Amino acid sequence: MKRVVGVVVALVLVAGVAVVVWRSCCGGGGGGPAPVVSTLHGVIGSEKAEFFRDPGVQQALAAKGLKVDVTSAGSLEMSDQSVRGNDFAFPSSSVVANDIKGLNPVPVRPFYSPLVIVAHSSTAQLLLQNGLAAESPSGVWTFKMSGYLAALARQTTWQSLQGASSDPALTGRLYITTTDPASSSSGAIYLAVMSYLQNGGTVVSDQAGVTRSSALMRSVTELQGAQLPSSDGPFRNFVSGVGNPLVWVYESQVASEALKGTLPADTVLLYPDTTFLSDHTVVELTPGASALAVALRDDPKLQGLEARLGFRPAGNPQAFAQAMASAKTKGFAPDLSAAGVAQVAIPATPVMRQLVAAAEGSG
Repeated sequence: MKRVVGVVVALVLVAGVAVVVWRSCCGGGGGGPAPVVSTLHGVIGSEKAEFFRDPGVQQALAAKGLKVDVTSAGSLEMSDQSVRGNDFAFPSSSVVANDIKGLNPVPVRPFYSPLVIVAHSSTAQLLLQNGLAAESPSGVWTFKMSGYLAALARQTTWQSLQGASSDPALTGRLYITTTDPASSSSGAIYLAVMSYLQNGGTVVSDQAGVTRSSALMRSVTELQGAQLPSSDGPFRNFVSGVGNPLVWVYESQVASEALKGTLPADTVLLYPDTTFLSDHTVVELTPGASALAVALRDDPKLQGLEARLGFRPAGNPQAFAQAMASAKTKGFAPDLSAAGVAQVAIPATPVMRQLVAAAEGSG
């Protein structure tokens, strides 16, 4: 009997030693040795702040030995000088990214998001009735940007629209609320799209184009009064039920809230038929940033998190539609081209800054 007990004790001891050895060499969690964590410092557009705050994203990055510490800035505020001292810059525009001298001649674009408009259902129906919006059989709404440009020129008011009596709360000039283009990429992109439309469907590329666009840039800005510095402000106002009926935001903001179930029940997402796909692009300023760029682009777990937080992963086109299938709010376009959404290019950064200056009345 003593011999049997001795054998059992010996086996237990051997098993214990084996577990200790396995944990020390293999991590015990099935993921291999615990990686040495490198902290990367970066400057990002504010629309990605929620992404980097997300615990799932932080865990997925930590599994790859990465910890990311970020500060927010408008994309147009990012320049070679302003981002130096960081490991990476992550603007929401490939044009801005290409102006920053990074280590990679072809910066990585892990995900993207179009600029869209949010409205309440009664507003969308009024736009539909007046030919300023359309709804496809699949429930995807589009906003007619050329019609909107014409309405601005006519100084159209909500009260003057056919059927306006259905929503007496809609009063005053019809316009879209944006962020301050001097500090926010989404506000600058709105100016780029409007200048493209006024310039006969051509990107403004010279002083003559800037001069032709200046009055429009100024008027669409003056209409709004004081503008908020980042895209989160106008969107939060919309969600809270205050502010202008039409708000220019990133699709990712709307999608993220839709997946949380926190959007107003009557929210309608309108895709401008002429818009810009915001290319979120990583500019590698130190060698360590390459691992982050590659992980964001290629890692399936991070791609799934990008879609769950409202972005469209470049390496997995189906991920966004799959994520949005569970959202209460419908109307997210699985395929932007099929929805009739055309993408415009935006002007080179020096010209873009001239358009912004014109909007502020200083150009």
